[in-house]
Amino acid sequence: MKRNFIDYCILIFKGMAMGAADLVPGVSGGTIAFITGIYEELIGSLGSFRFSLFKDLKTKGLQNVWNTINGNFLLAIFGGVSISLTALSRVVAWLIDEKPIALWSFFFGLVVASIVFVFKKIDQWQFKTILSFTVGTAVAYMLTTWGVYDGSSGLFYLFLSGAIAICAMILPGISGAFILIILGSYHTILDAVNSKDLLKIFVFSLGAIVGILSFSKLLKWLFNNYKNATLAVLTGFMTGALVKIWPWKTVLSYRINSDGIQVPFSEKVVLPTTYNGDPNTAEAFSLMALGFVLIFILERIGTKSKSCV
Repeated sequence: MKRNFIDYCILIFKGMAMGAADLVPGVSGGTIAFITGIYEELIGSLGSFRFSLFKDLKTKGLQNVWNTINGNFLLAIFGGVSISLTALSRVVAWLIDEKPIALWSFFFGLVVASIVFVFKKIDQWQFKTILSFTVGTAVAYMLTTWGVYDGSSGLFYLFLSGAIAICAMILPGISGAFILIILGSYHTILDAVNSKDLLKIFVFSLGAIVGILSFSKLLKWLFNNYKNATLAVLTGFMTGALVKIWPWKTVLSYRINSDGIQVPFSEKVVLPTTYNGDPNTAEAFSLMALGFVLIFILERIGTKSKSCV
């Protein structure tokens, strides 16, 4: 697939959008990849990695191997993801603490629009498709009700966290950041990025590479053989995860994290009218609308960039 300079700039922008989404618990970079029309190419490119490539590197050369794995595409996407993770980690951390209703409102609108978009991609609704949607919804909802494990900050645990979370990050609807929260590693990773702790970042990234190269092969197979059922599961994932990113919640209980700080442990979804505090309703619904519209703008960009290739 031939691309010009503008095409790669657009891919970097899409990668940046994926990275920004992956920073927020409850939102998946995979959702952004799907909406912008690069998801199947991303999974296919990652799934092309195999051990025999090391042999090909000697016999066929670097250029051949680079073309086999769609290297320019992956470099642009993950370059954009890296830019977002580096540049926006402090901003997202501040928004989560200081402007939670505004942040969650924006992403709630984004995910609702994503559900509509993916729903339209399902060609046929049969029994197995409906069952897949139901299972996906139930699994995602159950994940949102899990308690938080106060995980270790040890290097091996960070490696495992990276391998597990990256699988969620490339699944539309399942948030890798939320999985990191469940594992108790979210703030450890966010702090490592903010403080430029290169060792922790490297170990986590190594785990992520191992996880994504393994899991992408399964996803590639599922899309090739059970596309409608796979899309239905992913739609269910996003639907079930909506409760996690609903902007208005009441804290039911707290816990003390590994740093000795009191943080929310369990929360209850409430309506804006019963929210204990300023619900910022006008701002919240405006941001929901903005998030909703943004998805269809990204879809249009994805469609145009595809037609230009």
